[in-house]
Amino acid sequence: MAHPQSVAELIECIKIDPNLRILGDGANLLVADEGVSELVIVLNRGEFIDVQINDTTGHVIAGAGANLPKLITETARRGLSGIETLGGIPATLGGAVVMNAGGTFGQIGDCVHAVHAIDRAGNTLKLGREQLTFSYRHTDLGDHHDLIITRVELALRPHAGDPTSGFSGAEVVRAKLKDVMAYKSKSQPMSASSAGCCFKNPTLSRSITITGPDGAPTTLGEPNQRVSAGMLIDKAGCKGLRIGNAEVSPQHANFFIAHPNCTATDIIALIRSVRQRVGQAFGVNIEPEVKIWGAEL
Repeated sequence: MAHPQSVAELIECIKIDPNLRILGDGANLLVADEGVSELVIVLNRGEFIDVQINDTTGHVIAGAGANLPKLITETARRGLSGIETLGGIPATLGGAVVMNAGGTFGQIGDCVHAVHAIDRAGNTLKLGREQLTFSYRHTDLGDHHDLIITRVELALRPHAGDPTSGFSGAEVVRAKLKDVMAYKSKSQPMSASSAGCCFKNPTLSRSITITGPDGAPTTLGEPNQRVSAGMLIDKAGCKGLRIGNAEVSPQHANFFIAHPNCTATDIIALIRSVRQRVGQAFGVNIEPEVKIWGAEL
């Protein structure tokens, strides 16, 4: 593992191992028990954690290793709106952009102005918003020669405040952040050891109808509708399912909990089992949102 402090040092790391892996906050990552053979880079020092915020324009320039929760808190404190909807998502800024992190209230791609990156040959480049494609939990940055994000520019909006209530812009943005956090704390096992949502919400190719407890048919989703993976896992009877020391959360079925002495092998076996059960029950192939290093599903 290496901790470069500058783009120049990162280029030296690429020379050592062009196939190196970038580790962000690790909150959405599962590493195989055997580990990985590639050099692992952590961008948590030097210029990679620098943050510049323009209170007047809302323009933010931050290193890829900048802590997203801290950035959300600081921009909300300054009355800048845009990323407060991502409250409760543990990530580095670069990692959040790569996977287009988001949730019920929004996604980070909506606020990205530009991305500074480096390719595996050591060439630096800048991609403007018009050169980037953001979709559900995905960007095309991996398609651009497997780029490594070094810095991100965000376009946030200075909030003018609410003239009706007399609240300042900062008070309005902080209130929204508080609401987002309260919603997540109520609906998700925030204090448990997990990698967040395990599966992406799938888009249905056909209508799915089940028989409810009262014998009446209940439609879970229509063709071309994106539905909750957690709901499908729940309806497939997987809540509380446990393999080894890995368990499907009884609170939110798309969270897989790692109990003491849990191994990556336990989690992977649970992912496979749940995926199979949902496929058998509904004919839907759910794709993992969690990234897995060193193992195949």
